[in-house]
Amino acid sequence: MEELQEVKDKIRDFVKECNDEKSLVLLEKLANGKMLRSKLILKIAGVSKQSIELCAVVEMIHAASLLHDDVIDESDTRRGQPSVNALFDNKTAIMFGDILYSKAFTQLTFMDQKVAYTISNAVTLLSIGEMLDVDLTNSFNSSYDKYLDMIYKKTASLIEAASKAAAILAGLDEEKYALYGKNLGLAFQMIDDILDITQDSSTLGKPAMLDFVEGKVTIPYLLLHERLENKTKLESLYKKELTQEESLWIKEQMFITNALSDSILQAKQIGNEAIKAVEDEENSQTLVMIMKAMIEREF
Repeated sequence: MEELQEVKDKIRDFVKECNDEKSLVLLEKLANGKMLRSKLILKIAGVSKQSIELCAVVEMIHAASLLHDDVIDESDTRRGQPSVNALFDNKTAIMFGDILYSKAFTQLTFMDQKVAYTISNAVTLLSIGEMLDVDLTNSFNSSYDKYLDMIYKKTASLIEAASKAAAILAGLDEEKYALYGKNLGLAFQMIDDILDITQDSSTLGKPAMLDFVEGKVTIPYLLLHERLENKTKLESLYKKELTQEESLWIKEQMFITNALSDSILQAKQIGNEAIKAVEDEENSQTLVMIMKAMIEREF
């Protein structure tokens, strides 16, 4: 998509405006993702100067959150490439994240007030979500509501805001698109959490089953814990470097209790809720395709 190249060029222009050579060097080191949020904005609002700038702002915010995330998680890789904190150091990654955040907010001040509020409010939620994510790793979390609240704030809130802001730009029903974005974001994170168990390390670009080792009790583990008679065994493996036998035991129990298949089912149900929100809209077919491509990734 040449529009996505336009978004990348616009991000570079915005960073150039900061008049800081190191920031441009660091920008080149960021691993490129799928740009899901930009694809959504462009599908909903069409391609214009306003929508390209909105995409650039949202991508900068997303990139900033990932830079901070990698420091929090002590992650050396991002999408199979060395992370900025690994290439430089934690301080550099945090400060570059701050530069991207603040420049994005500067650009928001030139935009429609409702669009600016929608995006900036989501960044507050996202930051609270990051903190909740960290807090939930302190002890074994068995609350589905806490997990759902955290993934809504940390992941879904910005996707929800991107969809809503794009609808505002296009003069469409913003609440329908917000609901679509919210459910897309929830399903997206659930699928990511499931892939951590089902995919191998080379496909993931990080060690498989790393979430549980890092203290993240995601949806498959929540359902497994609920269904296991011997809950203490699973709890004893929490935040532990797993042996091959222990990993195998978890995977076997996931299949025996249907925790894995039911997690996939839940993610798909939430995905279908997103589709339902926009099924009467003109561009619904494309949005359905985005959702389907995302929830039907390889398990």
